[in-house]
Amino acid sequence: MLELTGVVAGYGRTACLKGISLEVRAGEIVALLGANGAGKTTTLMTISGLVRVRQGGLSFDGVRLDRLSPEAIAGLGIGHVPEGRRLFSRLTVLENLELGAFLRRDRAAIAQDRERVFGLFPVLRDRRTQLAGTLSGGEQQMLAIGRGLMGRPKLLLLDEPSLGLAPKLVQEVFQVITQINQAGIPILLVEQNARMALTVAHRGYILETGAIAMAGSAGDLAGNPQVQAAYLGG
Repeated sequence: MLELTGVVAGYGRTACLKGISLEVRAGEIVALLGANGAGKTTTLMTISGLVRVRQGGLSFDGVRLDRLSPEAIAGLGIGHVPEGRRLFSRLTVLENLELGAFLRRDRAAIAQDRERVFGLFPVLRDRRTQLAGTLSGGEQQMLAIGRGLMGRPKLLLLDEPSLGLAPKLVQEVFQVITQINQAGIPILLVEQNARMALTVAHRGYILETGAIAMAGSAGDLAGNPQVQAAYLGG
């Protein structure tokens, strides 16, 4: 569904991505792993159109993305849950969810999707009139994922969904990630917790200083001595 071929992108004169190639196929969870500063977040922002492609190809379902606006890319069905959640802290839970559907006009289907989000995250139903900024860290992450789902994405980009969460909440978030994927939504997952990411992913890529250093099935990467030493504490 998603294909990057030799993509070069970055900020100002700095190229953070140095010719990366990767793909996400229908039904997959693909983990994108690497150290801080490797270019993982830049990769997701480039897919979403927030960072422009300088060289290379970027397509989704056969449609070129590199000349489209972020709004147009979102309209194609690419949902992005950014690092740090980026919620509207002075709006309620319900208002944040509604903003996730801002490109949609199918009100009845939006209401159905909101109920699905509440089914995934029952605490959000209880907090629906509460300001987003007053939620706990775990609840905010649930809301950020829920907002991403309200766009009814064909592909979901998740950037560090476990960041700052207690171990119990990390388990809950990854269970939900698996449920979302089982419902038919492919996911490109950026995650510092490499062990958990490879547990739920089908395939993975290791990104080092803006280049793909390794790729393979999640099982092969988890069993690789280099990956174990660098990312899994082995």
